[in-house]
Amino acid sequence: MDYAATYANWLRDPEAYWAEAAEGIAWDRRWDHVFDPARGTFGQYFAGGRLNTCFNALDRHVDAGRGEQVALIWDSPLSGTVERFTYRALRHRTARVAGALARLGVRRGERVVIYMPMIPAAVVSMLACARLGAVHSVVFGGFAAAELAKRIEDAQPRAIIAASCGLEPGRVVAYKPMLDAAIELSAHKPDACLIYQRPQLRAELRPGRDHDFAEAETSAAPHEPVPIEATDPLYVLYTSGTTGKPKGVVRDAGGHAVALLTSMRMIYGLGAGDVFWTASDVGWVVGHSYIVYAPLLAGCTTILYEGKPVGTPDAGAFWRVCADHGVKVLFTAPTALRAIKQQDPQAALLARHDLSKLEALYLAGERCDPPTAIWAAETLRRPVVDHWWQTETGWPITAGFRGLGLFPSKPGAGGRPAPGYDVQVLDDAGQVLERGQSGNLAIRLPLPPGCAPTLWNDAAGFRRAYLADFPGWYRTGDAGVIDADGDVSVMGRTDDIINTAGHRLSTGAMEEVLAAHPDVAECAVIGARDALKGQVPVGLVVLKAGVARDPAEVAAELVALVRERIGPVASFKTAHIVARLPKTRSGKILRASLRRLADGEDPKPPPTIDDPAILDEVAATLQRAGLST
Repeated sequence: MDYAATYANWLRDPEAYWAEAAEGIAWDRRWDHVFDPARGTFGQYFAGGRLNTCFNALDRHVDAGRGEQVALIWDSPLSGTVERFTYRALRHRTARVAGALARLGVRRGERVVIYMPMIPAAVVSMLACARLGAVHSVVFGGFAAAELAKRIEDAQPRAIIAASCGLEPGRVVAYKPMLDAAIELSAHKPDACLIYQRPQLRAELRPGRDHDFAEAETSAAPHEPVPIEATDPLYVLYTSGTTGKPKGVVRDAGGHAVALLTSMRMIYGLGAGDVFWTASDVGWVVGHSYIVYAPLLAGCTTILYEGKPVGTPDAGAFWRVCADHGVKVLFTAPTALRAIKQQDPQAALLARHDLSKLEALYLAGERCDPPTAIWAAETLRRPVVDHWWQTETGWPITAGFRGLGLFPSKPGAGGRPAPGYDVQVLDDAGQVLERGQSGNLAIRLPLPPGCAPTLWNDAAGFRRAYLADFPGWYRTGDAGVIDADGDVSVMGRTDDIINTAGHRLSTGAMEEVLAAHPDVAECAVIGARDALKGQVPVGLVVLKAGVARDPAEVAAELVALVRERIGPVASFKTAHIVARLPKTRSGKILRASLRRLADGEDPKPPPTIDDPAILDEVAATLQRAGLST
């Protein structure tokens, strides 16, 4: 069935559509209602149903005779290690770790915080919690103690699983001291900690509280899957909140399993035995959904990569992984591509690797500027698909659909809405705008299965953050446009729409123009306060490796380019060349911090910042230009 017919089927009878999709999941008890509008903040899916996600991700495939298929490949250039785990072996390890957690007193519904780097024990720990019916909350490895403490205090875990250390290029990051400090800061204290001792740096264990992960796993009896209600939480994942308090996004078990399984075939065109690599981190929603759960639910082979797109050892790292493991679809962030493009603009390193099995590249995390998408498509000679989703939705809102014949999406666009999502553009009064007009991207309620039904212990906060501004709609917080074909383009967060002398301008559109310049590797456009015009756009640009031109000359060309392609109305008069742009560890440019810098305010770098020193470098550039105090 093609995309148009599939989307029309969902529109005509949503409950029948999701009931059919749910047949791919093994249920301990079938649901009473596909959708119950009376439950939760906007309704919940598969009420009355019971299942175990770990059983569906592991046992189901072993029972079907595919136990010897490789489920997980760990590729770690940082430790010089490659390991493969079959479905049978991964189930065995997971069952024992679940038994170890049960022996420490963890029961169904209780929380377990996981503070781990990109190692197999992190995946095993997530699946072990799911096997027990416990609720895991993964915190990005290396998060500062204060931020980890906030999450411990909010989740109130019975146990914490952590590694002794993480690895970064050229250094070892000690996790255990940060964990100890976080527990000291938190008003809630866990009963026990399981510590995975990495050989690069072993940690000192605190008697009575800390237990060696490997010893606990080896000595534990395997634990059987514990069925839970479909509407019970599978995990809580914290994302940054505007108040400084992290928001605990809840994922309910039934809808999550159905949506993710459906998405693998429909969006990525993948099924059992295919190799899927999502180059993200398990600490982020992309890692939860498309490193761990979705590929295993679909019976794929998934890759866990502990490395970087460049520097481990070079800008050909991604192509090496694809070639070594026969990757069929690669999913990464645009920032990774821009880093590769900057270091190897002619893609000379690509020629060293056999990518004959690679069929497509998917991008998400932030909007991919068209020049980068076009460069990737021309370089790889494969379709490149940008797709749009959020931590709150858990799976793509819009995409190109390999499994439904709608593929790829246009450069710069995020594709068409997935079945389950009615996406519209609203004005600030909540009225639907015509195609081609920019505004607030919103999704008509109810949201589909897999999306967050609420925030952890904060249903009122969920309504306030997502549902209150536009009654009957979910406010995405993203700004964009839907073109005549129905393709959705996300131009940035709503606060990235700047108002210059009464004109609403998209900084994303200006970034698109800057990125088209042949010397530009990546860029960010921010709105700086202006006494006359309200805001004026300021461009920050990183040049490609090897470009040795006069920065003032390049900046003048960029200003002229924006004037030519957007017009004088953009008031774009300032472009600054910088060595680096500040980003989160997942690769998103910290535009809000850059805006505050340009306005002379404290940038308040978030805990997810990759390297705080970069903000100082940019601040110095802006100060020299008289923009920042």
